[in-house]
Amino acid sequence: QVQLVESGGGLVQAGGSLRLSCAASGRSFSSYAMGWFRQAPGKEREFVAHIRGIGGSTYYADSVKGRFTISRDNGKNTVFLQMNSLRPEDTAVYYCAAEYRVLAYRDYREYDYWGQGTQVTVSS
Repeated sequence: QVQLVESGGGLVQAGGSLRLSCAASGRSFSSYAMGWFRQAPGKEREFVAHIRGIGGSTYYADSVKGRFTISRDNGKNTVFLQMNSLRPEDTAVYYCAAEYRVLAYRDYREYDYWGQGTQVTVSS
């Protein structure tokens, strides 16, 4: 079992930055692949970024590539999402997710463990 708690959301102007954190409880955090997803009102949950447990390879949605950075600190059981050059279209509830083994990391249905979400609002 893994429990996830996100933090760091808020209101920011376009062009600004935010850093989201996701604290995980449970054993073997370093073995879990972690993902960030977001969901805007009336839209489906969409993939943002993914980081593997072993090796730490990272993957991004095209819409955030070059602006967002996913990282993890296995000693602190925490995964981060650094978001720079934010745009109004980045406004959504952001969720972190964990799964021991993920094949289709862009598919939210691959993940069993989810946080409660944190709101990110970008004003124009």
